[in-house]
Amino acid sequence: MSDKQYALDAYVLDTLMRDLVGHDRRTSAFLVYLSLFAAAEGGFARLSHAKLAERTGLSKRSAQDAVLHLIDRGLLRAAKSGATEVTRYELLSPWRRPSG
Repeated sequence: MSDKQYALDAYVLDTLMRDLVGHDRRTSAFLVYLSLFAAAEGGFARLSHAKLAERTGLSKRSAQDAVLHLIDRGLLRAAKSGATEVTRYELLSPWRRPSG
């Protein structure tokens, strides 16, 4: 058990959860977003689909589908440096306005 604490934007629980779970009917996408958020350092996380599935309790296929949905929704960006490399995810927060 970890005593690590996380600070979520209110938007994530007040709006994004309702949007992904209720409107899109993609509870798995919300779970994957939260899992990537918890694993992220500096806004980036490196997790395989198998590790995402293990962390969320989803099947590997459900985790893959959830990642694709988050990418389509503009909530996640994924990049690989090589075919056998673990994907690097960038968590996006389009609800935040750029400062300046």
